[in-house]
Amino acid sequence: MKRDALAEELRLAGIEAEVEPCVDAQGAGRRRATFHARRGEDGVLRVGFMQPKTHNVLDLAEHPEPILSEAIQKSVEPVRTLARLLLGLKKPVDAVVTSTLSGLDIDLRGAGKVPEKVRLALAETAQRLDLARLSLHGDLVVEARPPIVRFGRAEVILPPGGFLQATEAGEAALAGLVTEGVGSAKRVADLFAGVGTFALRLAEKALVLAVEQDRTALAALDRAWRKTQGLKQITQEARDLFRRPMLAAELKDMDVVVFDPPRAGADHQARNIAASRVKRVVAVSCNAQTFARDLKILVDGGFRVEKVTPVDQFRNSPHTEAVAVLGR
Repeated sequence: MKRDALAEELRLAGIEAEVEPCVDAQGAGRRRATFHARRGEDGVLRVGFMQPKTHNVLDLAEHPEPILSEAIQKSVEPVRTLARLLLGLKKPVDAVVTSTLSGLDIDLRGAGKVPEKVRLALAETAQRLDLARLSLHGDLVVEARPPIVRFGRAEVILPPGGFLQATEAGEAALAGLVTEGVGSAKRVADLFAGVGTFALRLAEKALVLAVEQDRTALAALDRAWRKTQGLKQITQEARDLFRRPMLAAELKDMDVVVFDPPRAGADHQARNIAASRVKRVVAVSCNAQTFARDLKILVDGGFRVEKVTPVDQFRNSPHTEAVAVLGR
C-alpha cells in the first residue's frame, strides 16, 4: 500500500518512475519516541501516546505498543517517575526518549523554568534509574555516560533530544541506499546532514561537505569524525538551507549531492541543484508529496530518475521514507 501511495504521488507530479518494493525496516522497533505525561481527571498519571483527536493519553503500561523496541517500552516507568517530580509545576510534561548504546537518553520538555530543588531531585532520580543522560529541553541535568550511537565506524554522542532515525533497521536501510546511490564518487555534498547519519559513512570513501543548520548537531558530527581513524575529510558548514540554499556555483566541485530535508522538503535547494553542474543526486524524504515536488524540479532541470525505493520503519502508520537516485 505504501509503495502504491508513493507511486501515485510521483504520477500526480508528472514523474514516470518504477517504484521498487517497499523495504521493511521496523526491525526491533522504535528506538526513539516522544511520550506525554498527563494527570487525568481521576488523578491518575498516565504516560504514553495521545489518543487520536483527543487530549487523552493512552498509558503504555496498560496498552503496550508493538512498534516500540523493548528498551523504549520499558522506559515508560522511568518517565513516569521523573514526571511526578515536575507535575507540581502544573504544566504538561513530554519526554523525548532515545535508546542508545550507553543506555536511555531522556530530554524532558514543557515544564518551563524548574526550581533548583526540583533539578537536584531529577538528577538524583536519574542516577538511581541508571539513565545515560537527563536533560530539560536540551539543558543538561546529569550525564552518567555519553549517549552513543554508531554510524558505520564512527561513534556519535547525540545532542540532547537530537534527531535520529526511528529504528536502527530504518537507518541502516536508508544509509545503504544512499551509499549505493553515491557509488564511487570522490566529492559529496550532504545537505541537511544532521549528526552525520550519511556523512560519516560516506567519508569512508569520499571527501564530504556536511551542511546543517543545527550547530550542536554539527559539533557532534565533527567530534565523531575527529575521533574515528581512517575517514576522509568532512568539512562542516552551519547554514540554514531554507533561508540560504547552496548556490549552483557552490556545488560545482561536487560529484554527488545528497539531501534529506525535513517534511517541508527543499524546493529552493532543488532548483539550485538543477541549475548546477552536478551529475548525480540522491534524495531522501519522509513526505511523499514534497518528495515528488522536489523530484519534479530536478527532472525539469535535466535529471532522470533512476531508482526510487520506499523504506517502511513505521509499521501500522501511513508514513514512509523514500530514497531516489537521479542522474543526467
